[in-house]
Amino acid sequence: MTITQLSTFLKITELGSFSAAANSLGYAQSTVTTQIKLLEEELDCQLFDRLGKTIVLTSQGEKLVSYAEKMLQLEREIRLEVSDEEEPTGILKLGVSESFCYDRLPEILMKYKETSPGIEIRLVFIKHDTFPDMLQKGELDLVYTLNPYIEDDRLTMLYKRKESLGFYAAKDHPLIGKRITEEDLGSVPLLLTGHDCSFRKMLLDNLSGCGISPSVLIETSSKEILKKFAANGLGIAFIPDMTAVREVENGSLQRLNWKGNKFPIYSQIFVHKDKHISKAISGLVDIIKEKSK
Repeated sequence: MTITQLSTFLKITELGSFSAAANSLGYAQSTVTTQIKLLEEELDCQLFDRLGKTIVLTSQGEKLVSYAEKMLQLEREIRLEVSDEEEPTGILKLGVSESFCYDRLPEILMKYKETSPGIEIRLVFIKHDTFPDMLQKGELDLVYTLNPYIEDDRLTMLYKRKESLGFYAAKDHPLIGKRITEEDLGSVPLLLTGHDCSFRKMLLDNLSGCGISPSVLIETSSKEILKKFAANGLGIAFIPDMTAVREVENGSLQRLNWKGNKFPIYSQIFVHKDKHISKAISGLVDIIKEKSK
């Protein structure tokens, strides 16, 4: 069996279609079919059941998935580490929280490209409740996340830095300049992140504990939409401070003077607990530390 066959097998599993996998990988469909046929012959088993136009994994195919993921993970590590070159080369799969992309991450990646030109970064936006599984499966090499403090026996934390959340409104909003607590949020529309976001949960749990029933105007994963609504006077956005730097500078948003309960969050870097810390990973972590001071 080859890495190419295993990669094709995983792409078919992901997309649920031989033709979709072929399009994604840039192969003819006959090439994909041949790769899987050779793999099945070598393993002496059937990996997919063909049910009309639908394909599903057989029990043997389900077993192969985890092994194939580990093989591709090892292959990436070999390319990153085993080289005659002084600088690492290969692909580094980085899972990130979207919030970092507004201010911090572009500068970090530009600096990393200068110091490690042989590394190709592949970015994946993550959700806080699924990225540990992605690290465990080898789908990601490391994760740079913005969340409440995370403890997970499957993970190793390489870095932690305290960050902050804030309430933002248009410069002419009636709450600008006042000392704001939970009671003030019961009478204004709130602009919140989506249901799977830990920030939203922190705020709503806090308001509920204070006996406040908030009025939520919109919930979306897009910080840009939240900021636009707030700047147009449609409500108060609850977002990470790092995502509103540009709007504060140009005056379209102002941060409210919040005096209620705190919302502790941290930027954190994780790898799987069994992950080898390559030069490529340690180099990126060092730049994140440097640029986050």
